[in-house]
Amino acid sequence: MSPARVPSDASRGFIIPIGGKIGDSDILAHFVRLCGGKRARIAVLPTASSDPHTGRDYQKLFKHMGVKDAKAVGVERRSDADDADYLDVLDQADGVFLTGGNQLKLSTTLGGTMVAKLLRRRNATGQHIAGTSAGAAFLSEHMVAFGEEGPTPKVGMMTLAPGLGLTNRVVIDQHFRQRDRLGRLLMALSLNPFAVGLGLDEDTAAFIGPDNIVDIHGSGGITCIDPSNIEFSSADHTDRGQPVSLVGVRLHILTHGATFNLHTREALASGQLVRHSL
Repeated sequence: MSPARVPSDASRGFIIPIGGKIGDSDILAHFVRLCGGKRARIAVLPTASSDPHTGRDYQKLFKHMGVKDAKAVGVERRSDADDADYLDVLDQADGVFLTGGNQLKLSTTLGGTMVAKLLRRRNATGQHIAGTSAGAAFLSEHMVAFGEEGPTPKVGMMTLAPGLGLTNRVVIDQHFRQRDRLGRLLMALSLNPFAVGLGLDEDTAAFIGPDNIVDIHGSGGITCIDPSNIEFSSADHTDRGQPVSLVGVRLHILTHGATFNLHTREALASGQLVRHSL
């Protein structure tokens, strides 16, 4: 699922993966501001969740935040993704929010449907799309479907699946520090060394702008892994279940206020940004 082409007279909307368990940070407030504040129309996609109240709960939350309108779009089966009313709500929205749950349910329910095609097209023309937990993992072209915990990459410890395809520049993993997922993200990047790994802690978000600058918001950290200068990888000749050697991987821990440039691969912590402005 490749990103849609951005028209010459348009600017891509923000892509906003959130690590899960949103707390008292400014993540949702910043998302709403990007979407227009009190003028914003937000569509909620609760497809990943098995809780029938999830969509309604987020709808109420966004309305409580003062947006103009918030509607849950109940796409539960692939046939729902062709519903004209649902497609109209998504098309008219300034922002779309994908809830947590099971990312494989997102890929199997939405993959290749009119909803997925619409979201890629609308993001390329300015619609902002956020996802938390499973919704975050689904946003990129390559999605970590599931895997084992642990800090060391091992062959076979994780499985990739096609994601929504809003961007092919990153591979996203969520609940990162809380669930010890460094190894599986490193393994994913050993197979896709052109991408940048974003390991998102809970209550932490990466706001990926149309200029491909990543702004960090939230109370935790993002483990940003740059494999572009890998000097050696044993991933291609290591037996299943065995650890993989990776030499030359760059790793950054970025917190609120930090940035990462997906073009230049430059990371700046918030303290560095302050000093640069002096």
